[in-house]
Amino acid sequence: MAIYKETIQLKSHGVTPTFLDITPQVKEAIANSGIQDGIVIALTAHTTCSVFFEEFVHDYVGGDGIDKDTEFLQIDLNKCLQKIVPDQMEMPPAGGYMYPGEAHFVDVESWPNAAEYLPDGDRHALLNADAHIKATMLGNSATLEVIDGKLGVGSTGYIYFVDFDRTRERPRKARVIVMGE
Repeated sequence: MAIYKETIQLKSHGVTPTFLDITPQVKEAIANSGIQDGIVIALTAHTTCSVFFEEFVHDYVGGDGIDKDTEFLQIDLNKCLQKIVPDQMEMPPAGGYMYPGEAHFVDVESWPNAAEYLPDGDRHALLNADAHIKATMLGNSATLEVIDGKLGVGSTGYIYFVDFDRTRERPRKARVIVMGE
């Protein structure tokens, strides 16, 4: 059995969840692998991000806003998740969230790159309990079949990466692992 790996470089925009179609990059990794039959796994190691398989919808929010490239079904998914896990807007314990607690703040403040996570020392930049919970609910990977060297899904089956963290824009990564013969 052969194993092939690639990393996809991405960027989230912050403010709202960032949904990105990574289907073309996954198809390219399959082609680069030379594997004809097996499985492909798209995944992320970021704790506020998910990778999921869903239908391509054709309709977008549009306009000039930050969500202009977000598909209707992704907006619907986010609205549904919002009902279960509302955005964290207040310091704990206000708003119903316990995370992040004082020990977490103190630890992050001790990191050599603390300014990356706490711009100007603002602890509000860590208010992302909702993003962690949403990512946990959707999971960090999608596993699909490779058939005859191609992604084994129908014409409307797409693979999406989402970063639920709204606190800031940042670079993100997804990994693609192709296994088979």
